[in-house]
Amino acid sequence: MALTDFLRSQFIDIIEWNDDSRDTLSFRFPDDDKEIKNGAQLIVRESQSVQFVYLGQFGDLFAPGKHSLTTDNIPILSRLKGWKYGFESPFKADVYYLTTRLFTGNKWGTSNPVMVRDQDFGIVRVRAFGTYDFRIVDPPKFLKEVAGTDNHFRLDEFADVMRSRIVSVFSEALASSKVPVLDVATRYSELGDALLPLINPALGEKYGITMPAFVLENVSVPPEVEQAIDKRSSMAAVGNLNDYVKFQMAQGLEKGDGAGVGGMAAQMAVGMAMAQQMMNQPGGITAQATAPAGGPTQAPGGLPEMLSPADAAKVLGVTEADVIASLEAGDIKGKKIGAQWRITRAQLATFMQ
Repeated sequence: MALTDFLRSQFIDIIEWNDDSRDTLSFRFPDDDKEIKNGAQLIVRESQSVQFVYLGQFGDLFAPGKHSLTTDNIPILSRLKGWKYGFESPFKADVYYLTTRLFTGNKWGTSNPVMVRDQDFGIVRVRAFGTYDFRIVDPPKFLKEVAGTDNHFRLDEFADVMRSRIVSVFSEALASSKVPVLDVATRYSELGDALLPLINPALGEKYGITMPAFVLENVSVPPEVEQAIDKRSSMAAVGNLNDYVKFQMAQGLEKGDGAGVGGMAAQMAVGMAMAQQMMNQPGGITAQATAPAGGPTQAPGGLPEMLSPADAAKVLGVTEADVIASLEAGDIKGKKIGAQWRITRAQLATFMQ
């Protein structure tokens, strides 16, 4: 072999890389300790970007196209190497290919519950998972903060490295958005879109990537919070005491308690008859009575003029808590004296009618 052929074999004339793996994020061109010939051809395909690194410092960045590597078109590397103008010698540098296409359908999730402050429940532990799309937009920053000096940095390595970082950014974005936990389940897609403007600046500044899509597929809360949500839903479904009593009666009809539908219907009829009798009989709830001097107003039938929630609950056949809830909602008219509620017989009769 001639000396010129031997020397030529020690130089790299063409730099190119074909990726058919579909999971490579960055790849260092294998130089086998060869030097790059001044004037060598660099081929960068679409969805690729090439970063030169010289002695640990970032040099020139090349976009898609065919480039001739001379001191005229690699000014940063020329400055780092200290070439004189027109110096025609081979040089040695690390060449990193980065894939800039969109990587879709990547999974993310919280391995442990994330603490968030909720306006309804205070501090809540939340678990969440979903998918996201991303692409590299700042190759030097991505190489420095994520891929490092890895010869072949793949998608599975990226997922391992970025999982906790993405969860951290998601937690901060969710806290900043101040979306109530009760609304999260009904606003998955909307919440994902709302979080993107909060997530992308942090990811771009820290890691050199951007997320065109961030999808929440599920957000779960601890069992005790789920129970509180269920209770709140039940209260919303009940509405007021009248509807609640009707609901309870309907439930009783369905269960039957061993007496069957006919037996339960008879019980309802008796209860309604008794209530009607109490309303209409002399001295009943609607009767007017005059209190004796120095004593409380008392009806001949045994019911006082002023009823407590407990008394009204006995008449209506519900719990005292149900009566207080209806008083606070305004369904039953009454008067609150200090911490105690009082209801007149006329007000209770109006409610029953």
